[in-house]
Amino acid sequence: MIRVVVVDDHAMVRAGLISLLESTDDISVVGQAADGAAAVDVAQEVRPDVVLMDLSMPGMDGIDATAAVLDVLPDLRVVVLTSFSDRGRVTAALDAGAVGYQLKDGEPATLLAAVRAAADGQAPLDPRVAQVLLPARGQRVGDALSAREVQVLKLVADGLANKQIARALGITERTVKAHLGKVFRELGVADRTSAALWARDHLL
Repeated sequence: MIRVVVVDDHAMVRAGLISLLESTDDISVVGQAADGAAAVDVAQEVRPDVVLMDLSMPGMDGIDATAAVLDVLPDLRVVVLTSFSDRGRVTAALDAGAVGYQLKDGEPATLLAAVRAAADGQAPLDPRVAQVLLPARGQRVGDALSAREVQVLKLVADGLANKQIARALGITERTVKAHLGKVFRELGVADRTSAALWARDHLL
């Protein structure tokens, strides 16, 4: 059973999302919150697998809440669910540690699939969001990776888990996840298996 916390400042939106998620056999809503600070408290209390996180909320917004909740629960999977698809917000959310980014005008089935994909370790991005993250035309895929990101990618290709990579490079697991998020976006892949295959073709 995938345990989910729903975070949105609109009560009607939360109710609709909870109803949708609870209509499945494999997803259970274990908590809800109306702002970022409450989201951190609820997540610490119930320890869900996935948090559906709105971005625009009073007080602590979804970007700060994503970073805060991952500070205390680094293995949590945060999927942003918002109306905004501009590059700035998308990049900020993913840099904060979100693994997925879905738009509120998407299909219900797509959102359910995104929750399942996130719980399964994948990075579910709405195609419209992925489009704004594509490298500029003429830039070769992989050129924008930093030396550290290349190091992380090579270790992923060697089959190391995030904890092993963190230990090998002397960084935190959260930093490893942030690097991988950038790598996934730059390469246009959704998971570490695809990234590893790219690395084996281009780096090793």
